[in-house]
Amino acid sequence: MNTTTDMPRGDSSNPHGAPDADVLVVGAGPTGLLLAGDLAESGIDVALLERRDHESHLSRAFTLHARTLEQLDARGMADELLRIGTPTRGLHPFGRLSIDFSRLRTRFPFILTIPQWQVEGALLRRTEETGATIVRGARVTGLRQDADGVDVDVSHSDGTETTLRARYVVGADGAGSTVRQSLGMPFPGRSVIRSVMLADVLLGRAPDDIFNFSSNEEGFTFFAPFGDGWYRVIAWDRREQAPDDAPITLEDVRDITRRTIGNDLGMHDPRWLSRFHSDERQVPHYRQGRVFLAGDAAHVHSPAGGMGMNTGIQDAANLGWKLAAVPHGWAGDALLDSYHTERHPVGRMVLRVSHALLTAVTTGSPLIRRLRAVLATVVHQLVVVEARAARGISGIGITYRAPRGSHPLVGRRVPDLRLAEKPARLYEALREGRFVLVGRDVAAVAAPWAGRVVTAFPAAGLRPTLLVRPDGYAAWAAEDPDPDEVREALTQWLGSMDREGA
Repeated sequence: MNTTTDMPRGDSSNPHGAPDADVLVVGAGPTGLLLAGDLAESGIDVALLERRDHESHLSRAFTLHARTLEQLDARGMADELLRIGTPTRGLHPFGRLSIDFSRLRTRFPFILTIPQWQVEGALLRRTEETGATIVRGARVTGLRQDADGVDVDVSHSDGTETTLRARYVVGADGAGSTVRQSLGMPFPGRSVIRSVMLADVLLGRAPDDIFNFSSNEEGFTFFAPFGDGWYRVIAWDRREQAPDDAPITLEDVRDITRRTIGNDLGMHDPRWLSRFHSDERQVPHYRQGRVFLAGDAAHVHSPAGGMGMNTGIQDAANLGWKLAAVPHGWAGDALLDSYHTERHPVGRMVLRVSHALLTAVTTGSPLIRRLRAVLATVVHQLVVVEARAARGISGIGITYRAPRGSHPLVGRRVPDLRLAEKPARLYEALREGRFVLVGRDVAAVAAPWAGRVVTAFPAAGLRPTLLVRPDGYAAWAAEDPDPDEVREALTQWLGSMDREGA
């Protein structure tokens, strides 16, 4: 692992000198770690700045959805996390309403309960292995950008202050993002719920359901298993709206649990107790010049649906290959604009979905709760509606806008196609961090781009030729294209040919 002493400390007297890194990523949460690992693996000189001196084993997020697991599978990480987490095939939030993930067409037809700190641990190991520079105890205090780069002011834990320069900066530094504030970027929205209690506890007996959720006029309680005997409890007491820093006891959590589900399940020995409030906010632009925002720095919402960590990781998967392509000279600056174009609507959708779920669980009106139960029964009978909910929450249904006249597959998530030769699956082929060209007799055509694209021969059943982006979405597709059409697509996405295959 690279440490602070390995990191160029910059020169505040010459802030416009040679860059200390191609990309500075601020924030070593899941979003920043995945992004830094992707960039380093692509040959980009990247430094990851984290204000904490040590890793934290306390976190709010605890859920990985199917699309995020696919992204991690494309980096060879999913199987490790599956051995740690607890898979759940469906949710039953309101009466008969079922969100059934088992019908999703994916290798991961479930949600995986796993603490954020364990996800961060796996991502950190990968980031270290790729050679990214990781600097802890480095707090960003401000930044300025010009036509050629960005100067970042950093306060180090040893009391020194430096200015680092990079071609690009990514703020993945959370809801209170210093990067966002330094840009003067507005963060419009509002606070939607306060004094939500979190507790990691042991139970005397397990809940009836793997994910146990109950709500009434008193508030709500939600249990989720970590798989090692511990449970995360999320509880909200309508009558107690204390500030975030107010003391919290296990008895507070027991009390609202008894009033919502009738029993506290013998919870004991808490290892963590906390309160938080939840905002719904989103920046108007994910890019400003040479600076990008990702994860909670760009969008925050309620924990309903468990989509926060997942959305941030998918932000990073979208941005990473684009930030690598431009410095390498394979693409122009317009590709970087597509990060906002593609991911801002996704963030907006997540805010809408999480808001709807939160509103449904926090309503205090007996009439609305009765209507909610009736609606849940009706929706339960509409398989199409339930399937759409599962695809939306899981991320499997996310698509990006395609140019007019494109093949219908363009912009869509490509499933884990079977391949005729090793690697046996598309997402194994994506582990090289490159585009994958799936088709018959395409290897010779793609040879001049060998350093940027992997070719794969499909198993029986796939008709179109597909160019798959490193994030698993279709960049281009055509039915029975001739070699010139394939070359044109490769040139558009991968730049000019390199006869040496670099």
